[in-house]
Amino acid sequence: MKIIPVACLEDNYAYLIVDESTKSAAAVDPVEPEKVLAAAAEVGVRIDCVLTTHHHWDHAGGNEKMAQSVPGIKVYGGSLDNVKGCTDQVENGTELSLGKDIEILCLHTPCHTKGHISYYVTSKEEEDPAVFTGDTLFIAGCGRFFEGTAEQMYQSLCVTLGSLPKPTQVYCGHEYTVKNLKFILTVEPDNEKVKQKLEWAQKQREANQPTIPSTIGEEFETNTFMRVDLPEIQAKFGAKSPVEALREVRKTKDNWKG
Repeated sequence: MKIIPVACLEDNYAYLIVDESTKSAAAVDPVEPEKVLAAAAEVGVRIDCVLTTHHHWDHAGGNEKMAQSVPGIKVYGGSLDNVKGCTDQVENGTELSLGKDIEILCLHTPCHTKGHISYYVTSKEEEDPAVFTGDTLFIAGCGRFFEGTAEQMYQSLCVTLGSLPKPTQVYCGHEYTVKNLKFILTVEPDNEKVKQKLEWAQKQREANQPTIPSTIGEEFETNTFMRVDLPEIQAKFGAKSPVEALREVRKTKDNWKG
């Protein structure tokens, strides 16, 4: 399995997931189809389907053009999300396959939008799995609660995504890592792992390199939004439960000027 990030718009990521034995690929959130098709041509693969994480324009806005460019392509999107250009709706637990070696499990991760889907990808080769989290889980952050509640985001982040194997590679929808880690340091100023990761992320960006992927394991060490089960995080926000802590962390981030 090969994963190719394609930088789009100002700070978005689209991705190509490639089954190397058949040269079959899936495009995740191809908001700028020309760029994604060019990336596919460069490595000699054909795009068989589109995986849409959610209905926002900067993720689903390229679907219709993609369908025009690749006649007969399947465009997947969450059944609750009214995704532009969607040909095949998916639910939590829907299983898809790509080429010969790749399996894709659709995970309903609502809150940012009510039908948001994350795609968990495994390969028959002994490789680490990957998850494409759109705007639910960012590196050191999470999406705004546009269409859902703290309860839903807790379930999506800490339960659904949090129960994936720790080495799972996290590919998110935006390059927000440096800003997110700076915020995390205001909440967890003594977290050495956060300091190290921020230093690394700043160097990556200075070199014009991406900060993806992270891993689920790393997120549990450096992403306060996924650390709300810890009593010390709850205490910091005067919260009596993980959900209450998550609500407070999000509120604090929403008002943070950075």
